[in-house]
Amino acid sequence: MTTTHQLQAVFWLSLAAFLAWDFKTSTPVDLRNEPPLIAAGSGQATSGGHCSMAK
Repeated sequence: MTTTHQLQAVFWLSLAAFLAWDFKTSTPVDLRNEPPLIAAGSGQATSGGHCSMAK
């Protein structure tokens, strides 16, 4: 293997290991309890978004 292929293999293995670890240790996302990303025209205010938004 060339150095480029070795680096690519290390990158993809590291990424796969990180994703597996993150999936195993994270709490599941409750999609029904998430705030809407875009509430345009629904009459409902978004609670997510930029951290400097007024609450």
